[in-house]
Amino acid sequence: MNTPVDFNFFNTQLVHNVGNRVGPIAQTITPSAAFGYQNAQEAEGIFASNVNKPLYARVGNPTNAKLESIVAEFEGGLGAIATSSGMGAIAMVCTAFLNAGDELLCIGGFFGGTYSLVNDTLARFGVTNTFCKVDDFEHIENRLKHGVKMVIFESVGNPSLTLPDIQGIIDLCNQYETVVMIDNTATPLLVRPLVMGADIVVHSSTKNFSGHSAALGGVAVFRAVKEEGDKLLNEKYKDLHKIVKKMGKKAFIPICKKRAIRDFGMTANAFGSFMTMIGLETLPLRVERVNQSVEKVATLLEKGFPEGVKVNHPSLASSPDHARYVSDFAQGCGPLLTINCGTKERAFSFLNALQLVIQTANIGDNRTLALHMTSTIYSDFDEEARKFLGVDEGLIRVSIGLEDPKAITEDFLQAAKGL
Repeated sequence: MNTPVDFNFFNTQLVHNVGNRVGPIAQTITPSAAFGYQNAQEAEGIFASNVNKPLYARVGNPTNAKLESIVAEFEGGLGAIATSSGMGAIAMVCTAFLNAGDELLCIGGFFGGTYSLVNDTLARFGVTNTFCKVDDFEHIENRLKHGVKMVIFESVGNPSLTLPDIQGIIDLCNQYETVVMIDNTATPLLVRPLVMGADIVVHSSTKNFSGHSAALGGVAVFRAVKEEGDKLLNEKYKDLHKIVKKMGKKAFIPICKKRAIRDFGMTANAFGSFMTMIGLETLPLRVERVNQSVEKVATLLEKGFPEGVKVNHPSLASSPDHARYVSDFAQGCGPLLTINCGTKERAFSFLNALQLVIQTANIGDNRTLALHMTSTIYSDFDEEARKFLGVDEGLIRVSIGLEDPKAITEDFLQAAKGL
């Protein structure tokens, strides 16, 4: 089960893990793309993964490595890989583990980029997919029985705000020895899927990790491979067995580096990783405040909005996900809430009347952000896909920031007066 977060513990851990006690207190940057080897023998050892030193920045950089170690520790994983973006992290995992003819099971509503990657791009390379609602356990178990290769879902639907039974899905995937990847972008610290038994956790570090919108990036975090009886030794992963048997508990990392990063190059850059670490120092403080503010803002808006403007957040009793929010997300489910104005025209009028809130395509920022969905991220999607993903013409996604929740609320209420 997901356990409550001790924010004081992470406030202490992260500031000391990011900073240094001796020499430069702040984290430093190693911007070099190439690294010199002491001799030919060392070069051979580095390329064979027997010597733990930088090979070439496309497959590893000391600044990236520091970020990876910090994130792996607070997620409860063995190791991590920093990537150029959140989509880069998801694409890395998918291309490393999936072959033409494999099936990917996608559970719940998805961010538009993830949906496009799965439904369009991976499909062009012969990877099939099936989608289902978060509580359709009959379909989930059916696909697992038929040998689906990987399962992916979001800890919180973006922007649908649907809440999955995270533990239930993880347990089923482990029962049928299937790799499960969870996009935890919306809920760092609040949800720790690797501790709950998941295999891979991915983040868009551009979002909550940094908070400042100054660094594009992503991170994938991995569990340790078991010495005996690991699911990666199942016959459906036979193309990975050579790496698993050679690399043991660390196998997830070379699988992704040798089968994706090395050839596709979705690697993070040193400056982006440095900026992300600056943000991580304050992550627990920001997560705690934002998740308290989201509930306050949602409650005030539900009471104050005029007829025809609706707010949705799982903390509200009116939400279909309220019961799961209370049982599984006691400390919050991230910075998102949605406002539905009914039509695109009303949504545009509402957005253009905002004075404090910023219109942009990001979430998890220190500032409160808002965006109309169907005219932007989901503009290329057909009506059927939008309906499944919980997106309609009047929907506005909101990401609550660090401002005074009363000031945020007042801005939304004044914008609604003109509708």
